[in-house]
Amino acid sequence: MPSLSELVEEARLSARALLDYGDGLFNPTVRLGVTGLSRAGKTVFITALVHGLTRGGRFPVFESLATGRIAKARLAPQPDDAVPRFAYEEHLRTLIDERRWPNSTTDISELRLVIDYQRASGADRTLTLDIVDYPGEWLLDLPLLNKSYEEWSAESLALSRQGPRRTLAAAFHTHLATLDAKAPENEQATLIAARLFTDYLRACRDERFAMSLLPPGRFLMPGNLAGSPALTFAPLDVASDGSAPDGSLWAMMKRRYEAYKDVVVRPFFRDHFSRLDRQIVLVDALSAFNAGPEALHDLEAALAGILDCFRIGRSTILSTLFRPRVDRILFAATKADHLHHLSHDRLEDVLRRTVTKAVSRSELAGASVDVVAIAAVRATKEALVQRGRDKLPSILGTPIAGEVANGETFDGETEVATFPGDLPTDLDGLFAGGSFRGLSTDAADKADYRFLRFRPPLLTRDGGEEPALPHIRLDRALQFLIGDRLQ
Repeated sequence: MPSLSELVEEARLSARALLDYGDGLFNPTVRLGVTGLSRAGKTVFITALVHGLTRGGRFPVFESLATGRIAKARLAPQPDDAVPRFAYEEHLRTLIDERRWPNSTTDISELRLVIDYQRASGADRTLTLDIVDYPGEWLLDLPLLNKSYEEWSAESLALSRQGPRRTLAAAFHTHLATLDAKAPENEQATLIAARLFTDYLRACRDERFAMSLLPPGRFLMPGNLAGSPALTFAPLDVASDGSAPDGSLWAMMKRRYEAYKDVVVRPFFRDHFSRLDRQIVLVDALSAFNAGPEALHDLEAALAGILDCFRIGRSTILSTLFRPRVDRILFAATKADHLHHLSHDRLEDVLRRTVTKAVSRSELAGASVDVVAIAAVRATKEALVQRGRDKLPSILGTPIAGEVANGETFDGETEVATFPGDLPTDLDGLFAGGSFRGLSTDAADKADYRFLRFRPPLLTRDGGEEPALPHIRLDRALQFLIGDRLQ
C-alpha cells in the first residue's frame, strides 16, 4: 500500500498536470526534455536546434520547415521565474566566435521557443516549445526514491568492488574499513567518507574510464548545496534489512540520505521531470569505446536505468489530465561526425543494442522510441586519403589542443586528416563480454579505438547574419520529436 506521503505527492502531481492541461487548451505546448550523461552534448544540441529554427536552417527531413509551412520561430520570455534561462546567445557566441564547445550542463535550465506555422489543412497555428535542459546524472537519482539507505549502500558498494572501479575506490574502501556503523555519529568521519566517495565517483567519470552509473548525481555537481548535510553521506557496510541504532553513524548517514531525496530528488521529479511530454537522451557512445568494454557495459546499465525512470506510454486525455506521459523518446548517439558516414549505421546499431530491452518495454506501452546517430554541430568534413594502394574513408578536422594520436600532440590550430576506424559488426560478441583494449587498461596509441575530440568548425559570417551551423541528422531528430505536432 502506498504511504500517506506518496498519496499526497501523487495528488500534487495530478493538480499540476491539470493546471498544465488547462493552459495547453489555449496555448498548445510541448515540453521537450533534453538530457544525457556528462559530455554527451546537451548544450550544443539545444543551441543548434534553436539556431536552426530561428534562422531557418537547412533541415530537409524536418517536413514542416522544408515545405515552408513554418512561417517563423522566435524566442519568448522564460515561462518559469524560478528556473534559470538557457544561455542560448552566450553558447552560440562560444561556438562561432571562439570555436569552443560550451561548458557542460550542471543545473536545470529552460528556454521557450514559439513556432508560427500553417497546418497541412491551411489553418494558421502557433506551437510553444518549452525546452528543459537537465543533467542525465539527475535521472539516475530517481530510482533512489524507491530504495532504502541500506539497499542503496549494498548496491553502491557492490558496484565499487567491480572491475576498474575497485582501484578507483581504494582510498574510500580503506576509510570504510575503519568505520563502525553502530558507533556514535561522528561528523568528521562522515565528512571524510563523503569526500572520498565523491573523489571515487569523479575518478570514474574521467575519460580514461568513462563510467556512466554514478549516483548520487549531485555529488559531482553540487551547486548551492555544496557542503550541506544533504550531500554529506556515503554508503556503509550494513545489512540491507538491518535497523540503525539511535544516535549511531549509521542513523546519521541514513538521515542525510533521506534528506537528499527530500531536498534534491523529489523536487526535481515533481516540478520538472513529471511534466515532460517528449524526451531526447543524448549518448556519447564513442567515449565508452575509447575507454574500454567496462565503460560500454556501464553505459548499457545506465541507459536501462534512465529509461526505467520515465512514465511512458501513449498519451490520452485522461493521462494528460492526471499524470502526463512521455509518448516519444529519442536516443541519439552524438558525435557522429567523428566517424565516416559509412560507419553511422554501426553507431546506431550499437546504441539500439544498448537500449534494446528497455525500448521493447516502452513500445509495448504505446510509446514511440527511435535511435539516431547525430552531430548537432558538425566539426569535421569527409575525405578519401591515399595510403599505399588503398583509399581510406577519413575525416578532416582540427583536434582540440592537447589531443594525442600516434605519438603526436595537437596544438588546436592545425587541421588534420585521420582514419577513425570501424566500429564492430559482431554486436552479439561485443555485448556478451567481448573484450577490446581501451584507455582504462592501455596507452592511447595501443587502444583499439581512439576517437579524437575536434574543435567546432571555422565559420564565416555573411554580413551581420549568424552563419548556419552544419549538422548531421538534426532535422531527423526534430521530425521525430515535434513533427507530428506541426501537422
